[in-house]
Amino acid sequence: MNDTTTHPTLSEFTDAAAQLEGVILHTPVEGSEYLSTVLGASVHLKFEHLQRTGSFKIRGATYRLSRLTAEERARGVVAASAGNHAQGVALGAQKLGIPATIFMPLGVPVPKLLATRGYGADVVLEGATFETPLRLAQEFAERTGAVFIPPYDHRDVVIGQGTLGLELMDEIPGLETVLVGIGGGGLIAGVAAAVKARAAAEGRTVRVIGVQAENSAAYPPSLAAGHPIDADTTPTIADGIAVKRPGDIPFGIIRDLVDEVVTVTDDDIARAILVLIERAKQVVEPAGAVGVAAILTGKVKPTGPTAAILSGGNIDPLLLQRVVAHGLAASGRYMTIQVPLPDRPGQLARVSELLSTVGANVIEVLHTRHGQGLQISEVILQLSVETRGEEHRAQVLAILREAGYAPRLVQD
Repeated sequence: MNDTTTHPTLSEFTDAAAQLEGVILHTPVEGSEYLSTVLGASVHLKFEHLQRTGSFKIRGATYRLSRLTAEERARGVVAASAGNHAQGVALGAQKLGIPATIFMPLGVPVPKLLATRGYGADVVLEGATFETPLRLAQEFAERTGAVFIPPYDHRDVVIGQGTLGLELMDEIPGLETVLVGIGGGGLIAGVAAAVKARAAAEGRTVRVIGVQAENSAAYPPSLAAGHPIDADTTPTIADGIAVKRPGDIPFGIIRDLVDEVVTVTDDDIARAILVLIERAKQVVEPAGAVGVAAILTGKVKPTGPTAAILSGGNIDPLLLQRVVAHGLAASGRYMTIQVPLPDRPGQLARVSELLSTVGANVIEVLHTRHGQGLQISEVILQLSVETRGEEHRAQVLAILREAGYAPRLVQD
């Protein structure tokens, strides 16, 4: 265990919150009856996706920028980001009158690109993955003298993000558990340090739980090793927290102060986004929904008042469309099936009648004689069907099988 006196102090977080007044919003907190019932304890959602720039990133970026000297500000700043950090740096720099250059990958979602440019930053698009903009930003800093602003691996950034934790303590009486998504670790490190420092001053404890996307979970193996290591990762819809290696500065704080780290799958995250849309009427990006996913999957044990931070809302509309469809499928409320049929009259009508008897709503139909493995006397009927959950989906498949058909699910 490290000497925790090296961690940010309560006075540092308080000073940072004062410094950020007038730039950030004090985002609202709302209770969720549905999630409270699921968890078995009161659940409060911190609407940080309604923050300026659509995420918490503006807190750390702006606080880091505010600490620059006049000479450093004159040299300008540079950052690399696929979206949220870019917008935080761009707006923070605009507010402080600092020239900003942001390197972004070529595939960055258009809304994030336009927003970053709209905040006055000079945007350079280069590279298919984040590694290229990161390298170019660091080279730019060396070449021009611009100050590189890291997304999470800096003490000032951690302190800025931690101001969110102070708001949670002010807004939720008796808070006992906080759920925070983890990428590089800046947000949870700041929140954990701030929350635990405030709780200790009040003579109580608060549990902090980190949540990572299963496909990109660098912290569990790093915590087991006792130091940051590169993790094996695969693509995830939660690209905002898809980080291969923990930040060195956040890691020490997380190791000392975070009580537990759990993981959730992309299916879990898609379901959480759907629940937030339907139950809370909030549109949240995948990285911002992982805390809710942890509740829905039973990864969190109830203690008392619990906060889940909805850390960002910058989701591309096309991705949202796919994620909602995936969430419906993962919840057993939508499926696409293929049914081989003999090529003779009446078969389509018979299948439709069978589905109607169990109350399945057909959304789309494709009837074709072309496909691999089809006999000359066969056709394929592909149906997109709305169902009411896993039990109803199983009922739909069962009635088709009982009638002699062989339906097969088409994965989305």
